[in-house]
Amino acid sequence: MPLTSKEIMLRAIEQRDPPRLPLHFCNRDFDWSDSRVTGPGWSTDFVCDKPGRTEWGYVWESLDGTMGQPSEHPIIDEAALARYTPPDPAAPGRFAHFPDFLTEYGDHFLRVGCGITGFNQATFLRGFEDFLMDLYSERAMAERILDLVFNYENAMIEHFCEYPFDAVGFGDDWGTQQGLLISPELWREVFRPRYAEQFARIHQAGKKVWFHCCGNIHEVIGDFIDIGVDVLELLQPDVFGIEWLGREFGGHVTFCCSVDHQRRALTGTREEIFAYVAQLVNTLGKFHGGFIGYVEDYNCLGMQEETYQHICEAFRTVELPLSIH
Repeated sequence: MPLTSKEIMLRAIEQRDPPRLPLHFCNRDFDWSDSRVTGPGWSTDFVCDKPGRTEWGYVWESLDGTMGQPSEHPIIDEAALARYTPPDPAAPGRFAHFPDFLTEYGDHFLRVGCGITGFNQATFLRGFEDFLMDLYSERAMAERILDLVFNYENAMIEHFCEYPFDAVGFGDDWGTQQGLLISPELWREVFRPRYAEQFARIHQAGKKVWFHCCGNIHEVIGDFIDIGVDVLELLQPDVFGIEWLGREFGGHVTFCCSVDHQRRALTGTREEIFAYVAQLVNTLGKFHGGFIGYVEDYNCLGMQEETYQHICEAFRTVELPLSIH
């Protein structure tokens, strides 16, 4: 009997020789995707007073087809922090759609998450520059804001783990083009323990940890692996170098990577895209698995439809390499 999408994905993550490359389609052509993703719903009690207003209080604004950026940060000072109340993790409406989702896509690898999480969520509440300065000059305030975010997420994780999802996902961008936004030492002191607690909760429930992080985070990839990330989603593999990723961490984590969204996915020819996908798979996926292909239509950044179709074809037809230990 053929393996289901869920079984193929689990074989790749657990490095048990999947019969083909598993794929995650982000924003279209979901019939080709081996994974499906959902998250909590809006509280039915929430009253939105302005377009883009979130339950956290900030407002999403966009000038183009991208997701935009948050404005009207609610925690402008200590007094605002003292008054601030985060959303209710158990509000009515949060999980009403889960049963239908699980029934409809039960043969897929099912991931649930809070969307944008952790550090990024904290910067949305406080403002990016102010929160970075707080980490160095007002540590107590920064950690109180982080506790609001992480306590909410931990409560959500407890709810998620009551359902038969396969993984819990996080989206927390940490990198510039060159390295971390803060020093690795500060990251390990403040953030690593918080992530480790979350990941332990998820593993105790028998589920995988899927972590998305944009930018160059080479200083802490080893930390993420040490504290339990099972799938590390990196959509700009060129900022690391594919060969470096494979040499340093291949076989120790499953990478989920796209054709680099800053470069090849925007400008590559068909031949270049096929060669790039083959390099990803042959370098990162030769450890009895260890690689998942990521496909996203990025027309808002200039990706052409023809290029998107080349990427789909390349990932769907690539041959898996001979595995090594």
